[in-house]
Amino acid sequence: MRILLAEDEPKVAEHIRTGLVSEGYAVDVASDGDEAIWLAESNSYDALLLDVNMPHKDGITVVRHLRRKGVLSPVIFLTARDDVEDKVRGLDAGADDYLTKPFSISELLARLRAVLRRQRPQASNLIRVDDLELDLVTHSARRGGEEIELTRREFALLEFLINSSPRPVSKTAIVEHVWDQHFDSDTNVVNVYIKLLRRKIDRPGWRPLIHTMRGVGFVLKEGEP
Repeated sequence: MRILLAEDEPKVAEHIRTGLVSEGYAVDVASDGDEAIWLAESNSYDALLLDVNMPHKDGITVVRHLRRKGVLSPVIFLTARDDVEDKVRGLDAGADDYLTKPFSISELLARLRAVLRRQRPQASNLIRVDDLELDLVTHSARRGGEEIELTRREFALLEFLINSSPRPVSKTAIVEHVWDQHFDSDTNVVNVYIKLLRRKIDRPGWRPLIHTMRGVGFVLKEGEP
């Protein structure tokens, strides 16, 4: 999942970014409201984490602007304000949740999983293709009942492939959703990670699930018997 974090305090932003990245999220960081708007209009994000008090444009102004422009990604406000009126104003502006500072990273991650689940009609922690299953809460993977050990980045890549299935995804789309905005898209790391995943989930004797589509990218879909 790709997340936009808008926070003008560098230490706070880095603390949150580190916590999100450790859970396998790709994170872009904006330091003010104008940058947050520019990034949100230029990229596709699975969720936005916005500080209410930011330079140039505050979080509520940012959300109102993005909603008018048709940006419907779920939004969680991060703020030191805990007045009921402020919360109501933020939610009425188009936010999906409101988290008061200081907060723990574990609570933020739980709130984030909750708003992301609401985006899925099945509202489940489990996603599947064929006999491959991912648990989005425990970050565990199983195929045919057998547990598969994945790194955070491998899990993020596999999650993106499953959520896109049966549509193919390009290398550019993979980079945008699994790595952050500063990632060098000219490197061969996508091919390397696809190869690592194949070793783990497409073992000899198992139906292959990850397929290469020349000139397009990769697709994860049910294998032939």
